[in-house]
Amino acid sequence: MRRESSSASPGWPAPGPAQKRGPRVNSADDDSFLLTRGRFLSLLGCVLIGGVQRAQAAASSVESFYRGRTITLIIPTAPGGINNLSGRLVAKHLGRFIPGSPSIVAENREQGGGLALANSFMNGAAKDGSVIAVIQRGIPQLAVQGDKNAKFDPLALTWLGSLSSFANDAYMLVVAARHPAKNLRDLAPPAPPALIGGDDPGSTNLTFALVAKEVLKLNIEVKDGFAGAPGMFLAMANGDLDGQVIGLNSITANQPEIWRKKDVRVLLQFGRARRHPLLPDVPLASELTRDKAALDVIAFTEAPLYMALPFLAPAGIPSDRAAALQSAFMAMAKDKDFLADAERAKLDITPIDGAQVRAIIVKMAATPKDVIARYNQITGSTT
Repeated sequence: MRRESSSASPGWPAPGPAQKRGPRVNSADDDSFLLTRGRFLSLLGCVLIGGVQRAQAAASSVESFYRGRTITLIIPTAPGGINNLSGRLVAKHLGRFIPGSPSIVAENREQGGGLALANSFMNGAAKDGSVIAVIQRGIPQLAVQGDKNAKFDPLALTWLGSLSSFANDAYMLVVAARHPAKNLRDLAPPAPPALIGGDDPGSTNLTFALVAKEVLKLNIEVKDGFAGAPGMFLAMANGDLDGQVIGLNSITANQPEIWRKKDVRVLLQFGRARRHPLLPDVPLASELTRDKAALDVIAFTEAPLYMALPFLAPAGIPSDRAAALQSAFMAMAKDKDFLADAERAKLDITPIDGAQVRAIIVKMAATPKDVIARYNQITGSTT
């Protein structure tokens, strides 16, 4: 709609004695069928008032649904990792920003991990907005890869946003301080391969370990099946593992003493265009090769990092409740009390909204099929 102004504008007839009426909306000669400017503005006002009333009714409906209700926030990992930390932080604060101020209870349901959760959020989970979750960032990519166990469409899920865009983070290959390798050169044969741990298939740490081995040709072996970083750090302390791949913010938040005492050594960093300021002497994965095919695989591998701590609700929840949850998530991420708690937990917050999470998934889905095929071969994905 164009705004009325004191001067004539395109689309509106210039006022004057020869033209006092607007365009006809009916062929009848009766003046009642003439749409004057005043009548048009009156109708427009009615439309806008109706729109406001509908919006108020929708807000009232959302508020009445959530008032007195308890939302379940599922954490599909064991206690102790960054997903658990971020999930419980969101459970503490998010309810204040949802109309009706529902309480939120966090539950760890590690059996089946994030893949089982995503499948259930596509089909089976309550679709009324009473269940939300944090999920491992690599899970949506399984569907893009065509993994046969991924029974969900990531773009059909209701993305609330991500607490991290990875702007201030780095994903690191670390080894225990006792390990003889001081840098990547020390890993080269004839040195024995370093044994690097990982979670279940689809987990970010396992995927990056496999890419480091197969794409960058690092002299490492990979052992999967661990239940999060704490279990791997215990195995490292017992001498059963040499290292793992982990986020800088994750280790400083969840294992601060290990980082402070320099019980690990960083050999490589992923997920950055430039070296992290805290790791100026540690090379980027993209610095280790000029092969385009290898760089394409690295880029596809790194893509989920940019939606590093994603939260979601099931597919098909009512649109007004989805919008309320999405708005609440971003409002929470800017709240001073939430940010103060995040700082105390050493959790760096660089949030993106649900639309930006979807855009990252769309970009992943546009990856050439040959790149995805090689990635699947490397990671052992079941397609």
